[in-house]
Amino acid sequence: MNKFDSIRPYSDDEVNSVLIDLSNNRRFLKMLLETDNYRNFKYLPFSRNFLSLILKSKVKKIKDVNAYQNLFESIVQDVIKNSVKNFSISGLDNIEKNKGYLFVSNHRDITLDSAFLNFSLRQNGYETTFNAVGNNLMSEKWASDLMRLNKSFIIDRSDKSKRDIYKSLNLASEFIQDSILKNKSIWIAQKQGRSKDGNDFTDPSVLKMIHLNGRKTAVLTDYLNNINIIPISISYEKDPNDLTKARELYLTDLNKHYVKEPKEDLISISQGIKGDKGNVHINIGSQINFDNNSYEVCSSEITSIIKSLYKLHPTNYAAAIIQGKENIDCPYKLEEIDEAILFLKNRIKLIPEDMHSYYLNQYSNPLN
Repeated sequence: MNKFDSIRPYSDDEVNSVLIDLSNNRRFLKMLLETDNYRNFKYLPFSRNFLSLILKSKVKKIKDVNAYQNLFESIVQDVIKNSVKNFSISGLDNIEKNKGYLFVSNHRDITLDSAFLNFSLRQNGYETTFNAVGNNLMSEKWASDLMRLNKSFIIDRSDKSKRDIYKSLNLASEFIQDSILKNKSIWIAQKQGRSKDGNDFTDPSVLKMIHLNGRKTAVLTDYLNNINIIPISISYEKDPNDLTKARELYLTDLNKHYVKEPKEDLISISQGIKGDKGNVHINIGSQINFDNNSYEVCSSEITSIIKSLYKLHPTNYAAAIIQGKENIDCPYKLEEIDEAILFLKNRIKLIPEDMHSYYLNQYSNPLN
């Protein structure tokens, strides 16, 4: 038994059996019958049985992780084709092939941030990353299976005793270091949860978790410099979840607490995949050489670089203009800004006026 079995991605010899299990999973089939691709099936007699047979036929030749990633690559390609105007990436020359890195990224979309990066890596001949995901996204076994099939590993955030939490986070820390020393790269968000207000910052607790396994044997700078940290910034011209993010921020301020609805994360994943994203850009930075042993200072350095890498879109400037902010040095043409203003004003009509500032801030805050 491998000590990482409880958190690691699925291995080649597990892929096909997991896919067969998914094809028989009633909750997974029910979810698929609600999607655009299979909605018409639900009106057929024995619709779940019929869909199960179709899925088994599709997955019978998928025998390893690479074959599954071939399938996933085609899915991401369709997402880009159907919901992205222009997709671009820069900074690939900052990374070497066959070298492990810890990619620390801002976080805007639950699944697409890492999916778009890995699509780009694969298209350019690089190996894809292991992706850190919180177990809050894995309340449904089928969701957990899909993520672990696609090289995700689990960061356990559940309510346990302090001792159990320490053990699970230490295991994740060890998995990260072990992977990178074997020249396998890791993707991790700079903080827990998505940035809903447009302010990207690195939470020192993320670095504390990363360092946890080596805290007694290596000072912070040595540890971080040995795991090859690369900052990454992803920016979406349009966020399909912008209205729901504004609502959550408003209700959080109003009630000082926000309780997610059942399956809210799964709905956000669906909206993020299907919704119009406009232009999307990924910027890969250079490896950071840390020289300060403070978690806060190192986190601030990552934050500063990620912000500098962020590509600003017309919607960012348009939101600031609507808010009446001054001294905006905008590089875009007037027609592009007018189009962005129209988009934002049409979207903002769909939510109560009390939420408008929360909506606009998530687009204008990256200018700060």
